[in-house]
Amino acid sequence: MPQDSHDPGNASRNRGFLFMDGSTITHSVGVVTPQVAKFREPVALKCGTVIDEYQLVYETYGTLNRDRSNAVLVCHALNASHHVAGTYADDPANPGWWDNMIGPGKPLDTNRFFVIGVNNLGGCHGSTGPRSINPQTGKSWGAQFPVVTVEDWVATQARLADHLGIRRFAAVMGGSLGAMQALAWTIQYPQRLRHALVIACTPSLSAQNIAFNEVARQAIITDPDFHGGDYYSHGTTPKRGLRVARMVGHITYLSDDEMASKFGRQLKHGRLTYSFDAEFEIESYLRHQGNKFAEYFDANTYLRITKVLDYFDPAFEHGGDLARALAPAEASFLVISFTTDWRFSPERSHEIVKALLHNRREVTYAEIDAPHGHDAFLLDDPRYHRLVTAYFDRIAAEVGA
Repeated sequence: MPQDSHDPGNASRNRGFLFMDGSTITHSVGVVTPQVAKFREPVALKCGTVIDEYQLVYETYGTLNRDRSNAVLVCHALNASHHVAGTYADDPANPGWWDNMIGPGKPLDTNRFFVIGVNNLGGCHGSTGPRSINPQTGKSWGAQFPVVTVEDWVATQARLADHLGIRRFAAVMGGSLGAMQALAWTIQYPQRLRHALVIACTPSLSAQNIAFNEVARQAIITDPDFHGGDYYSHGTTPKRGLRVARMVGHITYLSDDEMASKFGRQLKHGRLTYSFDAEFEIESYLRHQGNKFAEYFDANTYLRITKVLDYFDPAFEHGGDLARALAPAEASFLVISFTTDWRFSPERSHEIVKALLHNRREVTYAEIDAPHGHDAFLLDDPRYHRLVTAYFDRIAAEVGA
């Protein structure tokens, strides 16, 4: 059974970030505190491995209402975590990764909803993962940590919901890999959510996307400091591989127009140096992002999360028929895509919408004309935010939030 000291809503009862002079930043959930739930019951993973015990780190924002009907689960994408909104007392400059979306008066309004963010199994932000101690060996799991799937994540999220006393979510929401989890929820636990917000999603990765992930993995695996995944015991970190992996990823998150607008062919020093240093601003940007990422993200986790992306394909076990795969779904859907997202293009969202309509599900679909590429789901496009706000207004009316 899970064990923690959680009091639903205790992480963010305040309605703004309080400063020493008594002023506040409105529309912020303020200072938040991560919670830990420890599970003693084994979990059987899709790969066949059984993990006897594990923990999940999570955060909550807002207040759970009396009948526990206003809970919203927010699922994170590749390199994100449970820290979805607000800030930490010792790190006020580091807001949650979707802080522009979640908070008092924001599209997902914490004055009305109780929001949960969780770091998934296999992560590197406190939940059990490759860096954790394997109780059977007394050493870090390292390379022995199993490969997990979206379905495994959803199963453990459902256990966390049980622990919090939430039998049915008002909504499950996510972008990119997070949206895959929202989609999987509608298949695995169709009666446990009213709505699914599926943003910048794809029903399965294209060959091109799998290829990008493999390049990133090979950059890590071939780093001399990787040591077959057991670099913890060698006191090393495959930072060179992580840097390249992150640089490859960033290229796919931005559209060509956005890259041209931000960087063009601008020179870092105003002139060519005829060297292999970073001469163009885009080179400098990619190196900066790679260096920053390599300082905090775990390489074994990165390998496994890219595999989570590769393996997601609910239609696979149904002969490639996505409509049959989504037949169990009972939720209503908001599906959003972005015109310049070439990684998970609008055409892939169209496949999801078509399959849902085939099953006579209630679907609202929007294709946002935004220049930012795949990263648009994280940004402040007013049309996008107005749409999400309106959809949550509807949910609030249903659940009395």
